[in-house]
Amino acid sequence: MEKKLYRSRTDKTIAGICGGMGKYFNIDPTIIRLAWVFAIFFGGSGFFAYLIALLIVPQEPEY
Repeated sequence: MEKKLYRSRTDKTIAGICGGMGKYFNIDPTIIRLAWVFAIFFGGSGFFAYLIALLIVPQEPEY
């Protein structure tokens, strides 16, 4: 079975991007959320990357 990146329907705070990435990479989504916050405040590019991911990554299909 092929792994695909989806926005999570169940583990989401804003749009499910971090929850989906956590499932895809098999790590805790909190770590990914902290990395996004760090990128937003210290690099500035995190906000734009999150918006692009929101537009590109599809919603997780309902089972």
